[in-house]
Amino acid sequence: MGKIGKSAKDVLRNKVLLFMVLPGTLWFLFFSYLPMVGTVIAFKEYRFSRDGFWASIINSKWVGWDNFKFLFSTNDAYLITRNTLLYNLAFIILGLILSVLMAVVLSEIANKKLAKFYQTGMFLPYFLSWVVVGYFAFSFLSSERGLLNAMFGSNISWYSESKYWPFIIIFVFLWKAVGYNSVVYLAAIMGIDKSLYEAAMIDGASKLQQIRSITLPMLKPIIIIMTLLAIGKIFYADFGLFYQVPRDSGTLYSVTNVIDTYVYRGLKTTGEIGMSTAAGLYQSVVGFVLVLTSNYIVRKFDKDSALF
Repeated sequence: MGKIGKSAKDVLRNKVLLFMVLPGTLWFLFFSYLPMVGTVIAFKEYRFSRDGFWASIINSKWVGWDNFKFLFSTNDAYLITRNTLLYNLAFIILGLILSVLMAVVLSEIANKKLAKFYQTGMFLPYFLSWVVVGYFAFSFLSSERGLLNAMFGSNISWYSESKYWPFIIIFVFLWKAVGYNSVVYLAAIMGIDKSLYEAAMIDGASKLQQIRSITLPMLKPIIIIMTLLAIGKIFYADFGLFYQVPRDSGTLYSVTNVIDTYVYRGLKTTGEIGMSTAAGLYQSVVGFVLVLTSNYIVRKFDKDSALF
């Protein structure tokens, strides 16, 4: 009873703080933890019945690892895995470099109103849906009325030429995401003690030297954390980016088909919910292992910069 009484007193003492975190806790409970029960569908031949969702799960036939074979037993397994990994590696590396660069540039703008204007302009694309972005891309890339063909006097059929699309996909992603990601680094830069820069200026350090010797080292912990979180999603692909922007063009599948779009098309064809659940479980498990591995490596070199 002593421990229970002490725990109750701690709860009462911190009730305001606990109440503040309650919405986030409930969100994680209902949208992250309770749905994990549904991962059992990955090992079943799920068939919906009128008895309800849970009854459907219980009554569905066990098929073991058969749902996972859909991802690994086809000729497209290597292609979709390669595309997913390479695109995400490009997004992580280029996104990190450009986000940090943009944050540093914004922090160095003396006119704060102008800096806010630039920040808002770069932040805006993040809130556009991929459907809207897909139509924007089409207005540039249309073979008949596209702006690019009109500007350069060319007649390129962009939605039939796969060689251009790795660059287009990466460019569109960076255009949409870099402004949002730079806000995190900009907030970290704003929290750096200004006296460090003042001391560097007294010692005669240039702006570039201040950035190299103060800004980047102070950003190192947040850079590592953001990179670790991104590695955890390296087997996930943004469905809207790879489906809406290329407009589901079959001739581009060799460079735009990733795990998420492959599963979606398979689900439309076969209607197997267990198959899509298996793909999601596979992505989650691999991401979890990658985060643990990456975090372990970081702890070996810099314990204070690791997630846990």
